[in-house]
Amino acid sequence: MIVNKGILKAYSRMGQKGASSGIGMVELGKERTNIRAVVADSVAIASLDRFNNLYPNRIVNVGIAEQNMISVAAGMASESEDCVFAFTYAAFITARALEQVRLNLGYHKFNVKIVGNSAGFAMEMLGVSHWAVEDIAYIRAIPNITILSPADSLEAINAIKAAAEIQGPVYVRLSGGANVPIVYENDYDFQVGKAITLRDGTDTAIIATGMMVNESLKAAALLEERGISCKVVNMHTIKPLDTNILDDIFKSYNYIFSIEEHSKIGGLSSAIAEYKADKVNSPALISIGVDDTYRKLGTQEYIWQQYGLTAEQICNKIYTQIKK
Repeated sequence: MIVNKGILKAYSRMGQKGASSGIGMVELGKERTNIRAVVADSVAIASLDRFNNLYPNRIVNVGIAEQNMISVAAGMASESEDCVFAFTYAAFITARALEQVRLNLGYHKFNVKIVGNSAGFAMEMLGVSHWAVEDIAYIRAIPNITILSPADSLEAINAIKAAAEIQGPVYVRLSGGANVPIVYENDYDFQVGKAITLRDGTDTAIIATGMMVNESLKAAALLEERGISCKVVNMHTIKPLDTNILDDIFKSYNYIFSIEEHSKIGGLSSAIAEYKADKVNSPALISIGVDDTYRKLGTQEYIWQQYGLTAEQICNKIYTQIKK
């Protein structure tokens, strides 16, 4: 993909949802006639207006019926060679439709990609009903489903394209709203299951995913000013984890930190801890994520502050831990 500053800024303004659906899905539709989409209630909410205008016969709107949407998508995939993408809010496509995801996708392995938009606290003032901070935990416990969690809009496009190349179910977790920060200034080699080191460091390592990748990069810059050199890794694939990069990190640091806009239970931190559990002399893992409680609604920044997820708070937590 050819990108430049102007294109990256446009992707940023569109957000992960807008870029992945408005750019990624359209490009997939041009390349492959077997790409189909299913939405729950609104084509516009899924940012599939361009796809719908170009390929009106390739999209199905089931209405406000997320469980039915997964079943319809699975049925379409089971009766054809279609690669079917199902779109709606992350909170609904995982929690509300969990049984259908478990049986139709995890068990039967139908070629359906569930795309959960507005993950984390992107829905802000709509509150807990629309927040998605348990979604990775739900899906990670189900066999046979790949989980992708992009860091910015360019990576969201790459994740959608990569999902289409996988024969089987995938969960693409899109976070943030519009105007998401740019993490990648240039195109790069996105490979499922292979994390990307965005910054080298000698004192400690941060393993982050989703919107927390940018916050982690900012935190690392602040730590550099305080004399701490911090490696930052974008773990864009939650399942399967890149265990090779984890092995290298375990050998190199006394402390490592996982950062995620997700519950500390069942998400990236848990996945790393589970892999690390049987390792001898592995480093301490400190989880920075959503505590096991629901807090007050507000802007995304306000909610992040309540959970200690801003760059400054991440910096202070890491500095305090290392300087103990």
